[in-house]
Amino acid sequence: MKNIMKLGFLGAALFSLAACSGGNESGGSAGSSSAAESSSATDTSNAQPSAAPKTELSDKFGKSLVVYFSQPETDDPDNMSTEEDNSAIVVDGEVLGNVQYVGMNIQENVGADIFRIEPEEPYTTDHDELVDIASAEQEENARPALAATVENLDQYDTIFLGYPNWWGDMPMVLYTFLDEHDLSGKTIIPFNVHGGSGFSSTISTIADEEPDATVVEDGYSVSRNNVEDSVTEVVDWLNNLPATSN
Repeated sequence: MKNIMKLGFLGAALFSLAACSGGNESGGSAGSSSAAESSSATDTSNAQPSAAPKTELSDKFGKSLVVYFSQPETDDPDNMSTEEDNSAIVVDGEVLGNVQYVGMNIQENVGADIFRIEPEEPYTTDHDELVDIASAEQEENARPALAATVENLDQYDTIFLGYPNWWGDMPMVLYTFLDEHDLSGKTIIPFNVHGGSGFSSTISTIADEEPDATVVEDGYSVSRNNVEDSVTEVVDWLNNLPATSN
């Protein structure tokens, strides 16, 4: 089981280190292993983005927002099945989804606001049912309704957009988010968690969905097996990205 110390190690401590087949978030193929991550989080209210204090990287990215979708297959930190363990990280006894964990790391280091994408009808945490739902939504080109949208989007310069790789694509709820939010003129920086397929073609898909935004091709992609070790890697990645603020 992936147990980690409290998230307080993510922010200031890391600045001392910084001068700098379709997969899914929790496992290999969405049809054969875990289908990915949704619930328990420090930012679960989702009505308005929550904020982190300004950091050394804040000026580099301007006013930034971390937007992510994450679907852990359990909220119980004990006695996890293989699929549940694949989809989540346990931090100080709290279950966080893989993408959620990476997104919160980015938030702390950049001093960004953060917003969790959640469908109006929550996804099941049953692995087999979730696999079937993810496949059916993709086949139908579905647009699941959102529980909430981002208000005052105009204030943001940079959007860090995070998601699992489901069946070699973004979950369809990401398409709903992009349909309902105009990101024209903004810089979009993708990040994802996968079970072997990396980004697949999702970065170019985001560029197609948001043609008037600047989509950074050098996104951050991490295997579900390495999420717990991604903290310093994320810091290095953030420091090596070009500045997006004017």
